[in-house]
Amino acid sequence: MRGRLADLFNLRHGELAPVLVAAAFFFCILTALMMLRPARDALGMERGIDSVRWLFIGTAVVTLAVNPLFGGLVARLRRLHFISATYAFFALSLAGFWALLVFAPGAVGTRSGQVFYVWFSVFNLFVTMVFWALLADRFSSDQGRRLFALVAVGGTLGAIFGPWLASRLAEPLGTPSLLLVAAGFLLLAILLAWVLVHVRSDRGASAAAEAASDIASEERRIGGSAWAGLRAVFASPYLMGIAGYVLAMTVVATFIYFTRLQMVAAAESDLDARTGLLGSIDMWTQIAVLALQLTLTGQIIRRFGLAVALAVLPVATALGFVGLAIYGSFAMLVVLEAMNRAVQRGLTRPAREALFPVVSREEKYKAKAFIDTFVYRAGDVVGAQVEGALGRIGLALGGLATVVVPLAVAWALLGLWLGRAHVHRAATQAGPGARPPAAQGPAA
Repeated sequence: MRGRLADLFNLRHGELAPVLVAAAFFFCILTALMMLRPARDALGMERGIDSVRWLFIGTAVVTLAVNPLFGGLVARLRRLHFISATYAFFALSLAGFWALLVFAPGAVGTRSGQVFYVWFSVFNLFVTMVFWALLADRFSSDQGRRLFALVAVGGTLGAIFGPWLASRLAEPLGTPSLLLVAAGFLLLAILLAWVLVHVRSDRGASAAAEAASDIASEERRIGGSAWAGLRAVFASPYLMGIAGYVLAMTVVATFIYFTRLQMVAAAESDLDARTGLLGSIDMWTQIAVLALQLTLTGQIIRRFGLAVALAVLPVATALGFVGLAIYGSFAMLVVLEAMNRAVQRGLTRPAREALFPVVSREEKYKAKAFIDTFVYRAGDVVGAQVEGALGRIGLALGGLATVVVPLAVAWALLGLWLGRAHVHRAATQAGPGARPPAAQGPAA
């Protein structure tokens, strides 16, 4: 039975403990995020959908400004120290929003809701980016391909648990108290980050060697400049390819996001009703993600490699947009969004994160921060503006489909190239006698 479970989840000897800790770590992060996300979306719609497009621009600007600050932390502090500082800052920010809601409710209005929208959008990207950067640093390239999909299950469970917990605590504790609960999960995430770095993945002599390597790695600061991540992205075709993939993905996801906002706004005019409807969509989407992660993700990556795993989302999204353009119903939108999120979080995200263990340590934190935050938000801005322009000239869903389909073709080809580039890099790092990752058999 143990051998069958190990084969099903691609686990090898001694990997269970770090995988469980990483999954619990991700569970805490996604619980905190998803407790607050429906309220963020509902607040953003308070002044109309066009205001959300401007909020996207503000978020991209703030994200770009924060990147050198994070790069400075990475250069000057030890790994666990800058990770802890990042999570502690966001936890304190949540406590600040709580104090504003409790002690100065008269100051809370549309403007403060917009501030929370921008802050949450930055918070959302940085806390997940730091998590995946640590995993790329903690696990090898082979482990990333095999284990990241399993670790992502913890995040999906948190994304399901977060809205459920919010619905149970909102009435007895009050909505402001949910911010403190979310902050508590971030503090727990700091503890789990320390455990993840120090937990051993094997026993005996290999464990001692691993412990010595981790201690030396933790004592050594990454160094470099605060802007090194930006320069690294533009200097590396591989990192530029990842940035292009993320840009295309977020542009298309933003098309879906604004289409959803418009349909929800047409269906519900009350703030509470909108929040409930958005929360229901999130919950059922996460259930679909969990089913995919537990059944297909690991098998697809193992059998077909990262290239195919990265190409699935563009193809599925293009087909979904064609269906939405034909039918144009809210039910079809839910199907498209659920499919897009399920494939993106259940398959594409673990595959995309598995691209990073083969880059340098500085690139794992600084270049990845630039890609996962600013490039991601830049895609939001481009998608929002294109969607708005198409709406103003009356093209709407049909126009979106004509943009998405050719973009998806280029996006899929880029995913295939990244998968092959990763194989080459991994083989180069492993040495001349190593088998390519795609040729490696299932876990024993």
